[in-house]
Amino acid sequence: MSGPFPTLGAEHVALRERARELADQCLPHADRADESDSVDAEVLKLLRDSGLAAVQVPAAYGGHFSDPDPLAVTVVREQLAASSSHLDSLFAMQGIGSYAISVGGTEELKQHWLPRVADMEAIAALALTEPDVGSDLKSITTTIVTEGDEVVVTGTKSFITNGGDASFYCVLGKEQVGDGVGYSLILVPADTAGVTTSRPHQIVAPHVLGDIEFDRVRVPLSHRIGEPGNGFGLVLATLATFRVSVAGAAIGTAQAALEDALQHTTGREQFGVPLARLGPVPQMLAMSWTEIEMARSFTYQVAQAAAADPRGSLHLSSMAKIGATEVTGRVVDRSVQVMGRFGLIRGSRIERLYRAARPMRVYEGATEVLLDALSKQLVKEHRR
Repeated sequence: MSGPFPTLGAEHVALRERARELADQCLPHADRADESDSVDAEVLKLLRDSGLAAVQVPAAYGGHFSDPDPLAVTVVREQLAASSSHLDSLFAMQGIGSYAISVGGTEELKQHWLPRVADMEAIAALALTEPDVGSDLKSITTTIVTEGDEVVVTGTKSFITNGGDASFYCVLGKEQVGDGVGYSLILVPADTAGVTTSRPHQIVAPHVLGDIEFDRVRVPLSHRIGEPGNGFGLVLATLATFRVSVAGAAIGTAQAALEDALQHTTGREQFGVPLARLGPVPQMLAMSWTEIEMARSFTYQVAQAAAADPRGSLHLSSMAKIGATEVTGRVVDRSVQVMGRFGLIRGSRIERLYRAARPMRVYEGATEVLLDALSKQLVKEHRR
């Protein structure tokens, strides 16, 4: 196929090539890793050796850029997701799980944790959702109470990526702030007394997921991230920086599915012609290519906008996430269809891609939830 569009600057091209090299190295491990509910040791070592996690951390603490760069994260995730969803998730969560520390943590927390995140010596996690709370985060029941020079965290978090394998959790909880209730973030090291983990759930595309119980867990006041009551602000800052990268991962997944479809349809004949020239198959392949390139072009532009103004571009990041993940669902489905019975074989790459594509439309903002938020913004701006 023709070269990727739009073009990238030299620094991002170099990162893309490093990511592609890592993806190729991980491909032999992907079948095993993508079925695992815990961090795969071989994939972890390859990611650590690549040094790519450094793009998730500010340069002052061992990172690659002065601040985490959404376009760099997006470009890297595009390559990694094409190889292994396990690899992509492990990379992505280093940024998603640590960004609040970068922008709101004490200097002590930054110095201790961020260099370890950058070199993959510490695995990061962000603990938001609970057994009965998903998108409606204001309904969380986890509590934060200050007692002397300590903070006490009590509650249960559920469906947490890297749960059980993370080195620390940035935990969202509610606490008394002035005369009202606020929401705050606290960093809890995984080995703190009172922290227990379990893995009661698994999803269609197996994932490192866990539930975490915080039983009156005590940490020093210095483990508070940001000011009391500023938890949602830090979560929003994280989403503003990293949501667009989900679109990158989706594009990589779609591209890999299209490549599988092309390999099959150009190498197999029916009725005397290659499948790629038979009936509706050419149109299905061409539409997939068209949608991927449209999604990639918009996603790269949004990632650049997010780097310049994360909060101001959050609506665009949501659009990119919606658009790319919905495109990926269609592309992967078409790819399975044109491959016929060979697209249905258990253990094949196209099966892995098919299962990996489906959760993308749910995690980090379900399509319907994001559309609802966008519609409210649209109507509000129309009325001005």
